[in-house]
Amino acid sequence: MDDIRTETYLRIRKAVASSVNVPARPVSNEAKLTKARAALPNPSAEDYLSEKGYADTLDHLIDDIAPALNGQNRTATYWGGSATGGTLTIAEIAENLASAFDQDVSTHLPRESIATEVEDAALVMLIDLFHLGKPEEWEGRTFTTGAVAGNVLGIACGREKVIQARLPENSEKVADLGILDAFMQAGVKKIQILADGGHSSLAKAASIVGLGRNAVKVLPYSETEPWRLDIKGVEKELQKEGVANIIAVSFGDVMTGRFATTGISDMKKLRELATKYNAWLHVDGALGIYTRALPADKEFSRLKEYAAGLELADSITAELHSVLNVPYDTGVFYTRKASMLYSVCNNAGERSLSLADGSVQSPRNIGIENSRRFRALPVYAVLLCEGRDRLGQMLARLVRSTRAIAKIIAFEPGYVLLPGDTTLGKIRALVSDMHDIHFTLLFRATDDSLNDKLADEINSDGVLYVGKTTWEGKPAMRIAVASWRINEKVDPGSVGYYLGVYSMEHKHGPWRR
Repeated sequence: MDDIRTETYLRIRKAVASSVNVPARPVSNEAKLTKARAALPNPSAEDYLSEKGYADTLDHLIDDIAPALNGQNRTATYWGGSATGGTLTIAEIAENLASAFDQDVSTHLPRESIATEVEDAALVMLIDLFHLGKPEEWEGRTFTTGAVAGNVLGIACGREKVIQARLPENSEKVADLGILDAFMQAGVKKIQILADGGHSSLAKAASIVGLGRNAVKVLPYSETEPWRLDIKGVEKELQKEGVANIIAVSFGDVMTGRFATTGISDMKKLRELATKYNAWLHVDGALGIYTRALPADKEFSRLKEYAAGLELADSITAELHSVLNVPYDTGVFYTRKASMLYSVCNNAGERSLSLADGSVQSPRNIGIENSRRFRALPVYAVLLCEGRDRLGQMLARLVRSTRAIAKIIAFEPGYVLLPGDTTLGKIRALVSDMHDIHFTLLFRATDDSLNDKLADEINSDGVLYVGKTTWEGKPAMRIAVASWRINEKVDPGSVGYYLGVYSMEHKHGPWRR
């Protein structure tokens, strides 16, 4: 079986390998998708769910399924709506190792496995990478699946704290009472989540926790800067009687990448307000958290100013599968007190879960899942392999590449960077806005008839892949540069070439590319 496995891995590597001369396509083409769909099992066939065997199944996976998958890990130009990044080689190896061992990482069993200690070591290293302070300042820490799970934990912990603070002394925990009983005993009518534009996962998390999507109250700073949080508006809401509050701050608007705060003074003010009014301060690290790990160079100084004060939050969530380039389905969550996570997530009544030595909490008691995979191992491997300096260099390369793409778009006739306008966009991009750009940017064509179909044309060619979105009621395109494979001297130039081609073809008809 070992020989078969070795041969199989070689076939898999060949199937996913990228050629320097013929780059992999970011997305599959229609012919390959049609072939793969035709090869899927037919429930009405006589041989449905009959044994296919190892060799035939492997052929099916490699010859039919693999060519029809999109290729964000095989190319630097998968710049779609989600910052999916890629997977560093050492992370891919660690992921295979975790699968080979099928490691159980739900319970801390120090006499049986090192797994939970590896997980905690990775969490501690991330605290250092993101300059969040000392590990003991973030007792509650765990791995998650991503933004939704992290925001669920943040809102659940916030719910626990803001209601518990209003309950009579020695009351049961909110997680034990349930929302209705806890609200009645606390004299609270509702919990508000005071937010900037934020990520759609925030409203989804509010629904899952039981507060409802309508609990999210968006407080934009202005029409021209909707990504910023209106702090005066936050203070006004905090003063309402019978209402408990969670303040949710995004370190990187999902569209523009811009921060909800302008620096340490904003975060200090939010911290002051949260403390004064018994509110919970939750931060979605989004892409902006990675700016804290950039080198201390002048070109990144404004980004570091925007990201200052993250350590003042009560809870922080971050997706690692985006910019850290570890396998998809990997995130982290931090909060000040482990007891808060335990209160929300513990498996009550299971004696077997409390038999460990207590130095590391069992992940199943501080996270959503009981059954969970060893997603910490690839993270641990990347942090160990690359180290702070090399990761900082990778992040710098990504930011410089995004800014190079922004400059090309800004000076390409017929296109404009967003936010901005067709008159000032090019000047602002060169003089000021470049310093605000990190891993993502937004743009559109100035000709509405081209703009309506541009994203589809770009993506159908299969050389680049951009995200389709809207801005101010019109179609727009989002680029998120997050793959470690990016070549800052080559890849940005392809954007200018193809945008020029699309613009010329729109005016003059098809042109030989």
